[in-house]
Amino acid sequence: MAYLAFLSLFIGVPALLLTLLNALLRGRGALLPPSLRAWPATPVVGAHVLLALLYTSPWDNYLVATGVWWYNPDLILGITFGYVPLEEYLFFAAQTVLLGLAFAAAARLTPPPEFSFRSYPWLRLGSAGSAMAIWLYALFLLGSGNPRNTYLGLELAWGIVPLSIQLIFGADILWYYRRPVLWTLLPGTLFLSAADAFAIFSGTWTIDPQQSLGIELGGILPLEELVFFLLTAAMVVFGVTLVSAKQSHRRARWLPTKLRRAE
Repeated sequence: MAYLAFLSLFIGVPALLLTLLNALLRGRGALLPPSLRAWPATPVVGAHVLLALLYTSPWDNYLVATGVWWYNPDLILGITFGYVPLEEYLFFAAQTVLLGLAFAAAARLTPPPEFSFRSYPWLRLGSAGSAMAIWLYALFLLGSGNPRNTYLGLELAWGIVPLSIQLIFGADILWYYRRPVLWTLLPGTLFLSAADAFAIFSGTWTIDPQQSLGIELGGILPLEELVFFLLTAAMVVFGVTLVSAKQSHRRARWLPTKLRRAE
């Protein structure tokens, strides 16, 4: 399947359906509940599109340059920036928009939290500490000398850093909004992984078996691809939640005061 056709079918159509769903939900009132309206949804998602492009592009170019994955040159438009085709950059942006639309719908369709928000520093420290342990494991994989650890090590080392920052800042906020977070994160990861499996099956792109573990879900999808979409979906969903939540904005004003007191 041509890469552009893949984007149209697996990203464009679901994004259109979610846009229509959000338009119907907006007809019943504001798109997001009051506690998730610290910033308008459109600029929040737009900022995450820019971040996705800036943070993912160098890493993805490295993967293609080192042969961790490659694309079929006959199935792209032929426009590349660095080592990566234009369609790949469009994928970064479109995936972010798709997840942003899904989160907006989930925030309206799931019940609101049943209790008032409470700050849990232990949750922030514990979850961020666990994430950093995974990051250290990624460094171990990369330093093990086994080429089959390459892809998993690279994606964990790359993806855990922003997730750790998000968790140390607002794991308790994410837990407070766990219903829309999970109802976006889990279905989003599974859907994007299934779409990825179709693209691999149809030859749109290929994962190097010599630089991956060789564990294939359903006989098609490398385990690392599921991990990749879990990481990227979490970055987007966590980021949109934290930027949109009023609790985050109160905490962001509180942090500089505490830092000044510590000096």
